[in-house]
Amino acid sequence: MERNFGLVDSLNTHTSLKVGDRDYCFFSIKAAAQKLSLDISSLPYSLRILLENLLRFEDGVSVKLDDIREIGKGYREYEIAFRPTRVLMQDFTGVPAVVDLAAMRDAMVALSGDPQQVNPLIPVDLVIDHSVQVDAYGTESSIATNVAIEMQRNYERYKFLRWGQQSFSNFRVVPPGTGICHQVNLEYLAKVIWTEEIDGKTYAYPDTLVGTDSHTTMINGLSVLGWGVGGIEAEAAMLGQPLSMLIPAVVGMKLTGALKEGVTATDLVLTVTNMLRAKGVVGKFVEFFGNGLAALSLANRATIANMAPEYGATCGFFPIDTETLRYLTLTGKSKEHLELVEAYAKEQGLWYNPDEQIKFNEVLELDLSTVEPTIAGPKRPQDRVRLAEAPANFRQSLPDLNKNEANVGKGFPVGDGKYSISNGDVVIAAITSCTNTSNPCVMIGAGLLARNAVQKGLSSKPWVKTSLAPGSQVVTEYFKLTKLDQYLAKMGFNLVGYGCTTCIGNSGPLLPEIEKTILDNNLVACSVLSGNRNFEGRVHPLVRANYLASPMLCVAYAIAGSIHINLISEPIAKDKNGKDVYLRDIWPTDQEINEFVNKYLSSDIFKTKYANVFAGTEEWQKITVSSSANYRWDTSSTYIKNPPYFKDINKNNTINYDIRNARILAILGDSITTDHISPAGSIAKDGPAAKYLIENNVSRVDFNSYGARRGNHEVMMRGTFANIRIKNKLADGIEGGYTKYFNSGEVLPIYDAAMRYVEDGIPLVIFAGKEYGTGSSRDWAAKGTNLLGVKAVIAKSFERIHRSNLVGMGVIPLVFEKVSIADLNLVGDELIDIEGLENIIPKKKAKLKIKKENNPTIELDLICRIDTESEVAYIQNGGILQYVLKELRK
Repeated sequence: MERNFGLVDSLNTHTSLKVGDRDYCFFSIKAAAQKLSLDISSLPYSLRILLENLLRFEDGVSVKLDDIREIGKGYREYEIAFRPTRVLMQDFTGVPAVVDLAAMRDAMVALSGDPQQVNPLIPVDLVIDHSVQVDAYGTESSIATNVAIEMQRNYERYKFLRWGQQSFSNFRVVPPGTGICHQVNLEYLAKVIWTEEIDGKTYAYPDTLVGTDSHTTMINGLSVLGWGVGGIEAEAAMLGQPLSMLIPAVVGMKLTGALKEGVTATDLVLTVTNMLRAKGVVGKFVEFFGNGLAALSLANRATIANMAPEYGATCGFFPIDTETLRYLTLTGKSKEHLELVEAYAKEQGLWYNPDEQIKFNEVLELDLSTVEPTIAGPKRPQDRVRLAEAPANFRQSLPDLNKNEANVGKGFPVGDGKYSISNGDVVIAAITSCTNTSNPCVMIGAGLLARNAVQKGLSSKPWVKTSLAPGSQVVTEYFKLTKLDQYLAKMGFNLVGYGCTTCIGNSGPLLPEIEKTILDNNLVACSVLSGNRNFEGRVHPLVRANYLASPMLCVAYAIAGSIHINLISEPIAKDKNGKDVYLRDIWPTDQEINEFVNKYLSSDIFKTKYANVFAGTEEWQKITVSSSANYRWDTSSTYIKNPPYFKDINKNNTINYDIRNARILAILGDSITTDHISPAGSIAKDGPAAKYLIENNVSRVDFNSYGARRGNHEVMMRGTFANIRIKNKLADGIEGGYTKYFNSGEVLPIYDAAMRYVEDGIPLVIFAGKEYGTGSSRDWAAKGTNLLGVKAVIAKSFERIHRSNLVGMGVIPLVFEKVSIADLNLVGDELIDIEGLENIIPKKKAKLKIKKENNPTIELDLICRIDTESEVAYIQNGGILQYVLKELRK
């Protein structure tokens, strides 16, 4: 890979640094600050990294001297161009991204261009981690069974990724069964300071990235600036396009003190999430500082950084310090690299200095000693619940979760009647997801709690589906060395796979008799998971109340079997002698946890487990594919399809128009998540996606999940707005993905109604409340919206990534200037005009006209959330992919 740095370098900041016996070229932040009379010590560390990025890529076109001046002043409404060092993908979002690249190569041929121009120009790593499901659990053979099923289910997808691995340069695939992308990134891929050879010189610069998973932010715990973007935006970055962004506001979060005995990193991050979401940090950077940093291990920092999407920030950044170096040492980085990181960070002013008086836009403070044992739920990760108040929280939430009061307070026999379940019983307890499985303290803590429970004769309740899905093979290795895996297995927490599993909706089926009892009696069952997302319908379609908790509490709730038990004050169970056992009786001490971590976690484990990280299993290696430049599409495939985005690429299809006489496809409320818009979990057996699969000879048992079929637009557009818990005001009270087709008055699946409107030549719009598109950085939430014929989404506010994704797909996001959706009293039969979209400029005002027969037309002002000049170009060309392709062809 060849790139040019410093094409202009107006400030003459190109210089060199000698570390050991090697010379490194770099662009000096301090030199730039001196020449611009900037006080660099007052600038947040995260903005210093963006400043270096602009210095290195100054070309007089996408990056100008004025841009460098502006970012040195901090937050302002000013557009800059950011070029990340690399891109990280997981397979759910990675497969459609590679599908798009393959389709772009075909389109390049149609434009009489060279398909090899469509090729990543920066390093791209795709980690297959979202496909394994918890089909088998509770036995020693669970992992082998699940992996075998995973390979069989996903063979077409994996074959396609193998083609991509061979066909595209700068593209690596970490095979299935290795780990979660964020933990692999933290433990292996990330370097903190990156190096690159150009024209015989070695350049050093900060490791930065964007990822197609919103929890890419986890890497900020290791002082690597990165955040989640949609797949389409990531594709543009891969192809050399700068990512357009406004200079972000930076919120400082001052941490003081230290956590109390028995309080975990999970308790801390749920507290931080609650505080920052309440403060309002959407679209902002959060940067942590204060004397409390010294008390936070790197793993704890990564846990906090991971959940930036849940507290709404673009990222939660921790600057480089001695703890950063300690972790790099632990994970097996070379002595030479450690010396480079320290020397470069200190030379560039990127090394944390607690004496600097940084000018943050706002500052919050948290005394770590005030954090209490905490869970979050039952529907949102920011809804913090003190552990002692969990039973009361569930009782208060029950009326909203359950419309059938007849079953309250009653137990219902399961199967042969050996046990009964009722509202509030925990049917899933899962140690899963990147948030906590990268943290050895809470993982070792879960193992020690399981050991203590087994020694007292305790066991998990028979109605609880238990699972352990670590973030990397490092975890299972230290469990094996400590022998704690044996105790976890006795509690039912056998290894089920390496992947997101339950947190992404791959929780697998419950026992048939349990599912029947829940369905027959409309019960509100619970899950407890060590994940980061608990939105409605995400974890399991039959589990309505979902609580985020530490791995230790996942084990505890498996023993308790019910959310109704107050784990602080009530017995969790009885021991083998019939004596009451409290959670405090089996909870390990911090000292014991730390002793285990220090004794058993070593750099040798990391070096061994990552020695052949790209090799994969024998089954993976046996997959053979051609190395052709263009993919040979299989028309019979139900997993991989050539998408329709470029079918008119030869035409001059620049778009610049107002929207006239549009119909409303959906009227939605607040906090509509990307899970609501584009579910990743199971495919309902009676919806449009199921009908399509059955018509294509796919049996119900082989439906797999929406996430696994993201390479097939036919499935995904049928699954758009198909979440079973979504509530559309136009569906006459029916819960799920339905709407009214006003040309006939029928209530239909949203896909069916949308296709009828498309056939009628009628454009569509969607109305929603605040925080529209919160959650995962799911590009199909925008792609599906586009393919349904939706031209605009009008909401009170948008979550950052989804707004960007909509623009990237040519769908216009608009926000109410003064009113909210509730003020409009819409019923759905109105016709909608949106004027002012011609000759569009960033954040231009538009006019909404609501027309209804025999009623006066209502006119309202909207703000068009096309934020930058680059986004204007994307909209005018029908989307970012079309724009990039045309630019490449030029």
